[in-house]
Amino acid sequence: MTDDREQTRLARARFRAWRRGFREADLVLGPFVDSVGPSLSAAELGAFEALLDADDYALYGWITGTGPTPDEHETPVMGKIRDFMRDHVAAAVAEGAG
Repeated sequence: MTDDREQTRLARARFRAWRRGFREADLVLGPFVDSVGPSLSAAELGAFEALLDADDYALYGWITGTGPTPDEHETPVMGKIRDFMRDHVAAAVAEGAG
């Protein structure tokens, strides 16, 4: 993402990802957007923004696999979030973070 409009979208998504109101979701989505967000395409950012519109508890269930993900949210971005959760967040928790 290089243009100002995309940077503004990413900044808004970052704000929303870190301030979900559900701490567990914050701790996955915030670091995800900080780390992976700048490399997302405009379409992927759109998919991420759509996820941010979902209910916190449902979204967290989709990420962790404890709830079925609706077809419209079963996207490559959801896969990236799950991979990030597995590779980064779960490892931090195992080391004693959170």
